[in-house]
Amino acid sequence: MSLKYTPDHEWIKIDGHSATVGITHHAQDALGDVVFVDLPEVGKCYAAKDVAAVVESVKAAADVYMPANGEVTEVNEALRDDPSLANSDPLGAGWFFKMTLADPTELDALMDETGYTAFAADAH
Repeated sequence: MSLKYTPDHEWIKIDGHSATVGITHHAQDALGDVVFVDLPEVGKCYAAKDVAAVVESVKAAADVYMPANGEVTEVNEALRDDPSLANSDPLGAGWFFKMTLADPTELDALMDETGYTAFAADAH
């Protein structure tokens, strides 16, 4: 499994043609306390950069973008019940959705952890 990051502060954990998507530590830190998530519809196909979910915090609302073309296969119902998981464990229990990738090579353009860490540091 490998982990990639988007310029919009989503992470994607890749396992073959399947992947899990969530928001990064940087994103949840910028948002503050997450109070609501609107998750995508299971079975729906999205294009890369489509808005797939929305996260609302005490400070703001933000879109969660699809990191690649694909179909949503599962959503994190625990996150719907307890949105604060996006703050307490954004790279683990706070994941947003799982998807099947139409073309895993699309993810080659995304950042690895080193690249994202530098990118996020410059975003301050």
